[in-house]
Amino acid sequence: MKPFKTPLIIGAILAVVACLLFALGLNAKQVVATDVFLMIICGTLFYWKFRLAFALMGLSVLLGTKLIDIPHVIEFAGLDIILFLFGMMAIVGFLEENHFFEYLVAKVVDWVGERPYLLMTLLMILSTVFAALVDEVTSILFMMSTMFHITKRYKVNPIPFLLMIVFATNIGSSATAVGNPIGVMIALRAKLSFMDFLRWAAPISMICLAVTICLCFLLFRKDLAELKVQMAKKGNEDKELQHVHYKKSDIVLCWWLFLSTITCLVLHHHIEEILHLSKNTLLIGTALFFGAVSLFLKADDARHFFVRRVDWWTLSFFMILFASVGTLKYVGVTEQIAKGMIHLSHGGNVFLLNIFTVAICLLTAFMDNVLAVATFIPILSDIQKIGIYIFPFWWAMLFGGTMYGNATVIGSTANIVAMGMLEKESGGHIKFMEWLKPGVIVSTATIIVAMALLYAQFHLMPAAPSHF
Repeated sequence: MKPFKTPLIIGAILAVVACLLFALGLNAKQVVATDVFLMIICGTLFYWKFRLAFALMGLSVLLGTKLIDIPHVIEFAGLDIILFLFGMMAIVGFLEENHFFEYLVAKVVDWVGERPYLLMTLLMILSTVFAALVDEVTSILFMMSTMFHITKRYKVNPIPFLLMIVFATNIGSSATAVGNPIGVMIALRAKLSFMDFLRWAAPISMICLAVTICLCFLLFRKDLAELKVQMAKKGNEDKELQHVHYKKSDIVLCWWLFLSTITCLVLHHHIEEILHLSKNTLLIGTALFFGAVSLFLKADDARHFFVRRVDWWTLSFFMILFASVGTLKYVGVTEQIAKGMIHLSHGGNVFLLNIFTVAICLLTAFMDNVLAVATFIPILSDIQKIGIYIFPFWWAMLFGGTMYGNATVIGSTANIVAMGMLEKESGGHIKFMEWLKPGVIVSTATIIVAMALLYAQFHLMPAAPSHF
């Protein structure tokens, strides 16, 4: 797309949306707030490198037009989410810098040997588990590094194997509260514990992973057959662990930090009840405490480590984005959207849930899952105010945001990171349609399975109304 065309396209989108919103009866404040938010979204999608600049500009316009004030910016900025994320970034950064994940994956790859189907099954399972326990971006970084070692060694096309790893990573990120920023957002806004995710999300994620593995083996059967042929050739006996530079003492220390963090995350709700703390206090507290431990372990390098490993660019973008979405709630836009969705569903809760899920899936595929979920959380809050039982909506939002993140290259942060690694590693890239076909097949199949399993458990949900 030519550079001068992009601003014209964005301007046209904003103008058309403004006219449409006026026609639907929204007032001037609501139209301006929506257009400013849309400007941030368009700026993010068309000019990814400048997304923070667009977010800052958008928030300044909202403040300058009195559509939001400073106290509400602070209220909507999601500081609880930001605190959790930077604590986890410090923990994961320490594990990464000591090659903990690379060591574990290399041990598994060397154990499997030259069995391509078993190798890819285990690598997809590891991608899922690591995404669930640390986060999708961290998982994709070291899993893709391992995958590139393998594809270069056996001289096969890396793209199909990249897609398999990404698909498994996004699905795994739905299994726990820490696997994806949207999981953190949902956990803190819905007051769901780590154990709630293990109960309601993790089993569904594992079943969807099994579906994904079967689909990938079907979609990429020619590439797997080629890998099998290459593995059978002599001279490919190099061990993956030889490529990992680690110290045994560091690995032991990493095991202690990793297991301690996961244990406290799993038990945080029970500890909160014993100490009479409000829900999810120790979800944030665990991340901060072990983030501090990571800094102590870095000793003299702590300051540079913290600056290096905490992605303040992304966290700053999240804060401004949350504040901008909060403006939509503040001026009543989300309430109007909620009423429109309920009207469209004719009062049927299951139909409303379906509409809600489809909307999340489409926005995720073409707008990024964090943006989609950040937009819909306040809408869900307004749906609840009308008296709708929203417990299943939180899980539909989680599954739509993670599983439909596989549909396109911009569906999730993990996809974009994987693409960047591919370009750096081989100089190649994946065409939009090359990703879209397998992505839509896997995304659609897994979201159907996930929602079917969610529907089957309606009667088991806490305080579920009998008619849902």
